[in-house]
Amino acid sequence: MILIADSGATKSDWIALDKNGDKLFLTQTLGLSPEVLTKEVIQDRLANNFELSKNSRQVKQLFFYGAGCGTARMKTFLGDIFQSFFPNAQINVKEDTYAAIHATTNLEEQAIVCILGTGSNCSYYDGHQVFQKVASLGYIMMDDGSGNYFGRKLIRDYYFHKMPQDLGIRFAKEYNLEADNIKDNLYKQPNPNTYLATFARFIVENKEHSYCKGVIEKGLQQFINNYIMQFELATKVKVNFVGSIAFYLQDELRAALERNDLRAGVIVQRPIDGLVDFHKKTI
Repeated sequence: MILIADSGATKSDWIALDKNGDKLFLTQTLGLSPEVLTKEVIQDRLANNFELSKNSRQVKQLFFYGAGCGTARMKTFLGDIFQSFFPNAQINVKEDTYAAIHATTNLEEQAIVCILGTGSNCSYYDGHQVFQKVASLGYIMMDDGSGNYFGRKLIRDYYFHKMPQDLGIRFAKEYNLEADNIKDNLYKQPNPNTYLATFARFIVENKEHSYCKGVIEKGLQQFINNYIMQFELATKVKVNFVGSIAFYLQDELRAALERNDLRAGVIVQRPIDGLVDFHKKTI
């Protein structure tokens, strides 16, 4: 059995294939980002999934693409947990950038490949290798244009009374905005980045409001300035995207790219199907 997983900060999609490349099962867990979760939490999330637990000894190869897996230390940390849970498997852990590349970019095609979901990331793929110019410092310092970026912006503007009154009333009706609740989720609960990203739904649903339009435009432009434009060939190749923010704001995203003389390429919400197609070629 071959197990393929695409894990963001919010959720992880898992697909199992047999030796012929046929799907055996599909399942989902909460996100398994090693940067924000302890070993015990990750183990619990694996153990509490029926399909993964039932088939843990049948897995011969695991290909795991995950947020927060960009350093050797995080790959080793997560790989050791997987080796214990899938004792008969060969473990392969890569950062989620590779999932985005495999899902959107043809072999030997040059492209800039971006992630805009709960978090954000950007790489240049020359058809063979992946290049990044900016190392991520995590969701507090980085993640421009992401779900947690927009969530943080909404909460701050609400508390600093910069959000228009009509929108603020609507915002307060949809979310628990009590200070104690927000601080508990940010400083005491796991996955504070995922918590912040839950507020991004509001900006998508109200994207026609002038305030939201401005926030979206500024956030996407910041992502373009800080991530995409760092590459000298940015205006020469297509720019591909994966992630829920890119998918649900793709009209705004395409417009922002056009304003910067950039070419929009493939935009998909989830890379898991592209990953399956990629790995079927190697079976």
